Amino acid sequence: MRIIFMGTPDFAVASLKILVENEYDVVAVVTATDKYGGRGGKRLIESAVKKYAQSQNIDILQPPNLKNPEFVERLRSYEADLQIIVAFRMLPEVVWNMPKSGTYNLHGSLLPKYRGAAPIHWAVINGDKQTGVTSFKLKHAIDTGDLALQKRMPIYSDDTTGTVHDRMMHIGAQTILETVELIAQDRIELHPQDDSLKCPAPKLNQENSKINFDQSCKTVYDFIRGMNPFPSAWTELHGKKLKVYACNYSFQGPQENPGQIYSDRKTYIQIICADGHINLQDVQLAGKKRMLVSDFLNGYNWPDSLH
Repeated sequence: MRIIFMGTPDFAVASLKILVENEYDVVAVVTATDKYGGRGGKRLIESAVKKYAQSQNIDILQPPNLKNPEFVERLRSYEADLQIIVAFRMLPEVVWNMPKSGTYNLHGSLLPKYRGAAPIHWAVINGDKQTGVTSFKLKHAIDTGDLALQKRMPIYSDDTTGTVHDRMMHIGAQTILETVELIAQDRIELHPQDDSLKCPAPKLNQENSKINFDQSCKTVYDFIRGMNPFPSAWTELHGKKLKVYACNYSFQGPQENPGQIYSDRKTYIQIICADGHINLQDVQLAGKKRMLVSDFLNGYNWPDSLH
């Protein structure tokens, strides 16, 4: 069975690698175009999928436009039986409807829950104790295709989006392998999604990642770990943006002045929430390095007129 694989980040490499190591015929990969970045924007950055494909001598396609007729014809020339998508962008119908066995995508949630761009983030932000991965066959509307396989995994109370992502990467790879095996054996069974259970997972950015302290400590705690490592939750400290990567919290009952900041200027920074306070543990002030709170306070000039 001839397979085209589409993906870009490290998360996708695990799925590509497991197919290659199980001797499936991955005839080409489609991945993001190279970009210049780093200090001064002078370093050429290639996707993780491209680097792995190069190590395996797999053909690489990097189209800026997925509807470009030249790209579409080149894709068609591989005569792929199946396309596998992991952490890639939306595909036009001319692409996803091309192979005879269809195109299957891996999504980082138990669909139809958390359809959208940030499924892992929202599961952690909402304090879920369980998530998983889903393989499904693509159709028109995003993340709505018929379900192939689902695997569940726990979310622990101290998990971040980063730690869930790293565990999910390997569970997802195994799910892709099993999905491809079933397709190859003509034993795949598809089931429609129950739209009554749908739940969105919209994209997160710097604008909607500001911490709202008019909520419970647990809600704020979950928000902070759900934003770690990216885009990172933030608040303001003396007029400057302060990213918060980790905290713990203490319940104290209803509180006045949520958002009020207290510190001994040596070891702790506390911020009042609706029912207690959080203790910042891992922070980064705008223009500075990320560090533990004690190290941060050691070099921070706390204004005498403020708490």
